[in-house]
Amino acid sequence: MRGSAPTQIPLREPNKVMRLARLGSMHQCRLSFMRVLTRRMAREGWTFSRPVFTFDAKGVGHAVYTAQGPERAYSLVAFGHDLAPEMRSDRVIATAWDATFTLFDGVPTSQDIDRLSKNIPLQEAGRVTETEISVSRANRSVRLWDHFVNALSQGQQPDTDMIEAVGYLMRTTAVYGSGKLGAADYETIAARPEMKVPFQAEMLSVFLTRTFVRDLVNHMAHAKGGERAVKMDTGIARRLGIGNSTGLGLAPYIVNHSNLFNNWIMAREDAIARVRSVEIATPTHVATFRKLLRRSEISIANWTSQHPIQIKKLASLRRDLNMVKEFVERDDLHDNFPWNRLLDWSDAVLGLEGQEMIASLILEPYGDLVDELAENMADSNQDAFCIDGRMTIAQVRGQIEAGFGWALGLDWAAPENCARVWYVSEEKLEPRLGERAKEAIEPYEQPLAPARDATAAHVAMAQWDDEKPIAEFLLRHPEHRHTMRRAQYSITAPYGEIQDNTIAADMLPIDFLRVKLAFFGAIHFDPRSDRWVRICMFANAPYPEELTQTNGDFWVYPEDKACVLH
Repeated sequence: MRGSAPTQIPLREPNKVMRLARLGSMHQCRLSFMRVLTRRMAREGWTFSRPVFTFDAKGVGHAVYTAQGPERAYSLVAFGHDLAPEMRSDRVIATAWDATFTLFDGVPTSQDIDRLSKNIPLQEAGRVTETEISVSRANRSVRLWDHFVNALSQGQQPDTDMIEAVGYLMRTTAVYGSGKLGAADYETIAARPEMKVPFQAEMLSVFLTRTFVRDLVNHMAHAKGGERAVKMDTGIARRLGIGNSTGLGLAPYIVNHSNLFNNWIMAREDAIARVRSVEIATPTHVATFRKLLRRSEISIANWTSQHPIQIKKLASLRRDLNMVKEFVERDDLHDNFPWNRLLDWSDAVLGLEGQEMIASLILEPYGDLVDELAENMADSNQDAFCIDGRMTIAQVRGQIEAGFGWALGLDWAAPENCARVWYVSEEKLEPRLGERAKEAIEPYEQPLAPARDATAAHVAMAQWDDEKPIAEFLLRHPEHRHTMRRAQYSITAPYGEIQDNTIAADMLPIDFLRVKLAFFGAIHFDPRSDRWVRICMFANAPYPEELTQTNGDFWVYPEDKACVLH
């Protein structure tokens, strides 16, 4: 069959995919949540309006941005604040922000806005209801914000070099959903078609926040400059995204949601296998791949970092990209399973960054083949948390050996294998990673070392009869319940477990952050240490009034004049 084929090439094995170094090298793809959202809104012809926009010269006020889909509407309610410089902080424990938001289910009334105005600016200190789907806040990038307002107020466009250096005018410091602060539980919206894919509410909130930021800058510039002021050039505005600084909080999420994480990885691996199984690529598919490869080159050339780890990875990626270009130039990519050949070659020649870039890029021409897989990425198995006590010791032991065989031979008493402790800071209210030998934090350790715990459970089961039910074992050893649950998860979730030691001395926490943010759709990861990373969301995306099926998908790949893809 030309252009598509049933899956014939097998999925990559979990023991290859689920290594932290590879997960920490993944890139956005067609299944990333931002792109799923913009494709859907463009395809379904969503409409957008701004029924309320009331701000003073300092940016204090509120606005409502409404997105109307085929069946229902969602509204971003935004509040602007005059924040003193000494109050500006990106920490979870901050108590004031430049802007605060909620994604409202429907269109708010004036009474709703009055209620929200008393709660949303307070964030954790406030309370919301089931009509609110998410709660978020953001701070200005002060230097760039002031530059934009001053330039526009004087009738000038801002310095584009400054845009490239920062990339955003505001950065979110949290986007909360799923029942946080009293907001709607995920189950409230999970069955809605537009919310079935994970994190669609949060992505919609950020998408609309980006529009609010552009509008507020234009408003403040006009308030300052009057008739001299000009609006931001549309091309400049499009280059801006929403910034985000993400820390260790994402790592526990990945470990604690193994079923959900499995579904993300499995969808991507299924998509890769489907495309690898295409026997003959059409000229249109090949042309799309070549054009997006060129646009990837532009994106990677603009990707900078000051962190030694990412500097090294970027150097490797740029070398890899040159080799990919040479391969593509000498191969017509039409016959004899071209995408499978390309990935086999990349595995043999490229580094992990390059391998995963190609694995994502080959999906791009094949939306008709892979986009449906996004519908499988949520975790709808509500019964998975329940342990089946009828399983025998032998069955559970077999699952532990299948999923954690690599860990059973490790010396878990060796300092290098148990060097780290995951805990929650009482002062900062944030997940932290400490050194076991240097800090008195072991009593506060979180259960985020599944490989170590699986080994301990495996040892405890050694003297038990194979045919005994696991319920009987757990009556004597309740401390192993979480491991039994994970072992049973693995029967249907083979990609749910990270196959690396999460408390090892050489473990890099930023690998956890990278993989989750790649599924969000982030690009240009910029680690600021091995424990937190800056990203930019929706940079180059169309604004709501510009969104069409022509530009609703490939916006993540920047264009130059010689490379326009429709």
